[in-house]
Amino acid sequence: MPNLPDAVLWSIPAFVLLTVVEMVSYRLHPDEDAAGYAARDAVTSIGMGLGSLVFDALWKIPIVAIYTAVYELTPLRVPVLWWTVLLMLLAQDFCYYWSHRGHHVVRILWACHVVHHSSRKFNLSTALRQPWTSLTVWPFYLPLIACGVHPAALAFCSSVNLVYQFWIHTERIDKLPAAFEFVFNTPSHHRVHHASQGGYLDRNFGGILILWDRIFGSFVPEVERPEFGLTKNISTYNPLKVATHEYVAIARDLKQAADWRERAGRFLRGPGWQPTLAPAVAAQASASAPAPGTAATPLPASAPAPGTAAASVSTAGEVSRAGVPDEAH
Repeated sequence: MPNLPDAVLWSIPAFVLLTVVEMVSYRLHPDEDAAGYAARDAVTSIGMGLGSLVFDALWKIPIVAIYTAVYELTPLRVPVLWWTVLLMLLAQDFCYYWSHRGHHVVRILWACHVVHHSSRKFNLSTALRQPWTSLTVWPFYLPLIACGVHPAALAFCSSVNLVYQFWIHTERIDKLPAAFEFVFNTPSHHRVHHASQGGYLDRNFGGILILWDRIFGSFVPEVERPEFGLTKNISTYNPLKVATHEYVAIARDLKQAADWRERAGRFLRGPGWQPTLAPAVAAQASASAPAPGTAATPLPASAPAPGTAAASVSTAGEVSRAGVPDEAH
């Protein structure tokens, strides 16, 4: 068994130090355009990170058992040498891309990953906002184990990947030299990934390398300033609710679903998926719609007071948006 360190545990002091430095930098040199820090948000992010260490230790028990069984069954073996470790890092990053992408486009997987996107801030503490239900990640790395990568070597590569991504959660670093931006994931690329604007949703999934996004068509450069958070933000700092809110929403949608087809869609389709109306229902809705050029409802006898109509439209829009499920981003 290769004796490789856990890069995350070794990096915790650096995480704490750099987060404090970034906090102080915002106090000394405020940036009105940056999201910056909020005390309750940062405490929640740190709490989620500490909780993830505990839950990940629990999830590792069945995961290591499965990986070990597959490793013992495969006749292949990849030796742990300096150059094979580099190749394993490359392969792990490739699998991470597809795991990350999958956790954005399948709702039950998004329920795990949404935790990391639930902050409306984007700073180094956001990097620590990790899920407590990462049991959904392991299948994406089974091909590496089947190819002879030792589970301990995979764990090391995964920890290196996670440590790399810490520093890209910041608004304090602008775009880097073009050659670096072309190959590697950077703060600029990752700000796009955490943004909630429509053109930025489901983009820039790479961990260490942004090349995977360029190859597989999911890359978008940072052009307009990102707005961070979810398309429907949560209003809680309770770590348990942050960790489970999407699972609760899925359970509610499954309970209200009309049939098993809709239940499957609520579970396995994208986070913003909505069932299409049945042909009969759609025809009925079309038949009840007003004819072109006619009013949908009778006009009131008197005009509303100035500002009332605009307020009504605004309120209706808020109600409509409140009913839209979170979308992956």
